[in-house]
Amino acid sequence: MAEHDKPVVTRKGEEAQNTGQSGGAVRISGVSVQHTPATKIWFGKVFNEPGYRSLPHHHGEAETGGYVLTGKARIYFGENFSEYIDMSEGDFVFVPPFMPHVEANMSTTEELIWLTTRTPENIVVNLPEVADSVLTGYVRVGTHAEAH
Repeated sequence: MAEHDKPVVTRKGEEAQNTGQSGGAVRISGVSVQHTPATKIWFGKVFNEPGYRSLPHHHGEAETGGYVLTGKARIYFGENFSEYIDMSEGDFVFVPPFMPHVEANMSTTEELIWLTTRTPENIVVNLPEVADSVLTGYVRVGTHAEAH
């Protein structure tokens, strides 16, 4: 049996962290070119701590599938990130290639965890930052708006 003719397991705590990142959305990979024989898929977890969000970004040519494992998520998109969709535990989402977006944890107390798959790889192209005030309904932990 050849080296790559068997399953490759990435154990909890051994996920690769040397993958594309985007601000407050921290990505770790379980299946990727970084540490498995995979050549056409990236599969991992994305964590948004309470009240944190990603930088504006897109994933180049990659098609992205996401699943909200826990938490309350919002993806901002469109002109000046003025449109958004909300998701909660159990929801799946498809993000088209080259679509600028911001991934936000809409809770200031609970963590948001996504399971994410992307093909061909975890391409992350960070874009210029936008002010929190541009993002309808978003509240960052420790901001003045949270105190009211």
